[in-house]
Amino acid sequence: MIVSNSIIRVRYAETDMMGIAYYGNYFTWFEVARIHLLDSLGIPYRKLEEQGYRLPVLETKAVYKQSVHFDDNIEIKAFLKEMPTVRFTINYELYVESHLVSTGYTCHAFTNITGQPIKPPEIFMIKLKNIFK
Repeated sequence: MIVSNSIIRVRYAETDMMGIAYYGNYFTWFEVARIHLLDSLGIPYRKLEEQGYRLPVLETKAVYKQSVHFDDNIEIKAFLKEMPTVRFTINYELYVESHLVSTGYTCHAFTNITGQPIKPPEIFMIKLKNIFK
C-alpha cells in the first residue's frame, strides 16, 4: 500500500455563511492529495500528460462524517491499496485535529489523449512493482 499526506487550510471562499466547507470542495481536496501522491512516487501528473496519458475520473464518492470549518487544517491521506491496471482507485481520509471527518475515493483509468483506455506507462509500473512486492 502507498500512502501520502497533504495538508489543506480551509479558506473562507470554500465555506458558506455559517463557515462550513461546501461539500463540492472535498473533491478538489481529493485532487490535491492525488497529485501529491503521484509526485511522491516520482511520477508527476504533468509528466504523464506530456507523454500523452490522461487519468479521467470514472467514479467518485465522499462520505461526510463531521463538518469542516473555515480555518481548519485538514490532513488528507491518500491511499493506493492495489497495484494499478488500466483502471485504479485512490482512497482518501480527511482528518481535523486527528478526528476523521470524511472518507472517499476516486476511480481513474489510463487513457490516451482521445480517451481510449491504454496500459499504464512502463516507468509507472516499474516503480509500483517495487512497492507492491
